[in-house]
Amino acid sequence: MMTHLDIIFLLVLVVVIFQRLKSILGTRPEQEHRVKLSKESAEKLYDILMKETQKAQNAENLKETESEELTPVDEELSGVDKVLAEIPNFNKSQFLSAAQNAFQIITEAFNNGDTETLEMLVDKNIFKKFQDVIEQRRNDNISAETDFICFDSIDILNAEINDDKIAKITVKYVSEQVNVLRNADGNVIEGDENYIQNIEDIWTFERAINSTSPNWILISTKKTHD
Repeated sequence: MMTHLDIIFLLVLVVVIFQRLKSILGTRPEQEHRVKLSKESAEKLYDILMKETQKAQNAENLKETESEELTPVDEELSGVDKVLAEIPNFNKSQFLSAAQNAFQIITEAFNNGDTETLEMLVDKNIFKKFQDVIEQRRNDNISAETDFICFDSIDILNAEINDDKIAKITVKYVSEQVNVLRNADGNVIEGDENYIQNIEDIWTFERAINSTSPNWILISTKKTHD
């Protein structure tokens, strides 16, 4: 059971990480000054984001809050929500909040070539694809930049639990971004730094529902934009 001191400690860690993200996201670091999360911070990232630390409650009160959210009359639940209700201690609003932060952190790590952070947050197949792109950009002396303007919406599109008790949740992100690629001289070779794109990303996360770890791992991505 979490004590008030445990909650305060976790809140302090959240504030520290968010302050670091605030200083990283939406910036355009030079390649030699790129900033990345430390290994220790990355390891704690999902654990902190997925824990119920937004209110100073003890574990019993928190459990009651989650139970109230996940136990409406069955006929009022959508098919997706019925699946989500089968995931122990799942809180939809907390998951979406964490998914939003994970999106920004993973995107920033990818652009910065931060493979240590990526390896902890994505599965092996996605990591290999990211790693190949990162290596190709390094070989071509190309740097990537993403400036987040805002998220227009974040929604859960689908949820399923397979026979191996692995839960998969598909999230749709609609965001406004500025994306460019630059060559070694700093010149834009793809994208427009003055053009805001409306982008739709579909990401799928998975976790064993009986796992003691709260970590959701990214297993697939796809993107469309105007």
